[in-house]
Order: sequence, then C-alpha cells, then structure tokens
Amino acid sequence: MNLNDTDFELFSVPTMFAQDRAALDARWKELQREAHPDRFAAQGPAAQRLAMQWSVRINEAYQRLKDPVKRAAYLCEQRGSSINAETNTAMPPAFLMQQMEWRETLDDATKVEVVDALRTEVETARAVALSSLDRFIDEEGDHPAAAQQVRALMFIERFADDVESKADQLGQ
Repeated sequence: MNLNDTDFELFSVPTMFAQDRAALDARWKELQREAHPDRFAAQGPAAQRLAMQWSVRINEAYQRLKDPVKRAAYLCEQRGSSINAETNTAMPPAFLMQQMEWRETLDDATKVEVVDALRTEVETARAVALSSLDRFIDEEGDHPAAAQQVRALMFIERFADDVESKADQLGQ
C-alpha cells in the first residue's frame, strides 16, 4: 500500500463511478484489519503511528468511495474538472426554477401528504441525477458536465435534508 495511491488504487477497484457497495465494504474491512494499530503494538510507537495514519487514510477513502456524490466529485477532481461548490453556484435556469418551486412548496406545506409528495419528487430527481453521473463519467467521460451535476446533487441533498426537517416538524 502507498499513502499516495488514489482511493480506487487503495481499494483495488476500477476507477469509475459505478461501484459495488458490498465489494467496497468488504475491502474496507480487509484493509482495516491489515492496518489496525493493535496489530503493530509489539513493533513500537513509530509502527503504531504509521498504522494509525493508514487507518485514517483508509477511512477517508472509504467515506469518499461509498458516497456516490463524493465519489463523483473525487473522480471529477482527478480528471481536472473541479467542483468548486463554494464559488461556482451557476446552475441552469430550469434547475433553479425547480429549486424555487420546491422551496415554496416546502415553506407552504402544512400537511404530511404534501411533504411526502415532495420527498418522492426529490428522491426521483436525485435518482435521475445519479444515473446521469454514471453516463457522464463512465460512458461519455464528460467530467465538466459531471461536475455540474455533482453541484446540482449537492443542492438536491441539502434540500432533501430540509424536507426531512419539515416532516419532523409536522410529526411524521
């Protein structure tokens, strides 16, 4: 293992968006067993510190690879298409209109049924966006388009959190 390996190299998986979650989970457990600091207790503090660094590196890679949005962002960054979510908030007008409509619907919602319908709509939009990432990254290699879709997914996921908060307020 090399600390400078990509997350994909570290986990011995193909460098692509589509991943087998069960394979990632199994590889994470295997890597954690190999690098666990307790295995290096007899080798002294320096070996334990190195094992701890490995454990942290493995966990960071796992967190990126298991989350589709983080994985897509990582792939885009690696392919030269930075997400720049903090500075690049430009989105297509249709997407912005949808966000405004969702926001108004959520703000005006007083019934559980309205929130449920909105939750379903948001989950569908998320699924469509994720499938487009698969197409943009793995099939077309269009990383600038994938980066824009990652930014859209970040909006969608934040809004989905707001929907859940509203559902909690309404006692759902």
